[in-house]
Amino acid sequence: MYHKELRPYYMPMKILAYMMTKKWGIKLMNFIISRSKGKNIEGLHCEERYIPSRNNGPDIRIRIFKPHKSDKILPGMLYNHGGGYMTGAPEMAIDTIKSFIDKRPCVIIAPDYRKSLNAPFPSGFNDCYDTLLWMKENAHSLGVKSSKFIVAGHSAGGGLTAAVTLKARDTQDVDIAFQMPIYPMIDYLQNTKSAKSMNSVPVWNRKTNALGWRLYLKNTKGKVSPYASPSINKDYKNFPPTITFVGDLEPFKDETIKYVNALKEEQITVNFKLFEGAFHAFENFGKNTEIGKKANQFQFESFAKYYDKYTK
Repeated sequence: MYHKELRPYYMPMKILAYMMTKKWGIKLMNFIISRSKGKNIEGLHCEERYIPSRNNGPDIRIRIFKPHKSDKILPGMLYNHGGGYMTGAPEMAIDTIKSFIDKRPCVIIAPDYRKSLNAPFPSGFNDCYDTLLWMKENAHSLGVKSSKFIVAGHSAGGGLTAAVTLKARDTQDVDIAFQMPIYPMIDYLQNTKSAKSMNSVPVWNRKTNALGWRLYLKNTKGKVSPYASPSINKDYKNFPPTITFVGDLEPFKDETIKYVNALKEEQITVNFKLFEGAFHAFENFGKNTEIGKKANQFQFESFAKYYDKYTK
């Protein structure tokens, strides 16, 4: 079933999936990732700041990445890292962040939002949306445009991207040029065929998905908000252009396709690709494989195309 280039990654990534079904595994991952905090990207201006929460939360740690000595006002990107809403940090995505800036000059702000093990929804979502509002209010000092923002993220970061974009559409607080919710975690119901059947796939499977949603929504009583689970939104009018892709051997396949189709039904411009034989985050773990290179080529060339067309 798996693409031949991805087969060597199967067992190591199966171990990762097992670890992510255990709270001790999540805590271990968070400890390992915490050691990368403060890591910079060579050749870029890198900065760490703390900005205030608008929801009585603690100050939000953010990372700012931008080209050195740009004399132009650049588009700003909110980048939301992945990790199932329960683990991760901006620094784990520095290769992706560098690739965006190398492809087209922009200022990327990446929040270290609160994680669900200790702070379930809406904490992490609020941190991401607060960061976007802070970007708009501080556009001049950041050297970014005060409109035409880009919102991007992978996995749970893709889910946060879809949620932030939805709220921005609803409130009209911020003008979003385009969004990139890559293989997004957006369906808390987990009742699609891919969500129910991917029992033994590596990296992220049915069990890790169930735990991720259980932790993220553990303080939710009654009706679930579409800002927690964007797949339950029913109104896709006036969404920005969208870029996404997904592998066909992961739980998020069907919910990603459903999301794409809902956007297309409202005549929203979407650039989407399905990669056969690919598990979750394959382009990251298998970035040196041909299929990994094709996926990264798709996302960064699509980004450049949308940047040129929609941020002017």
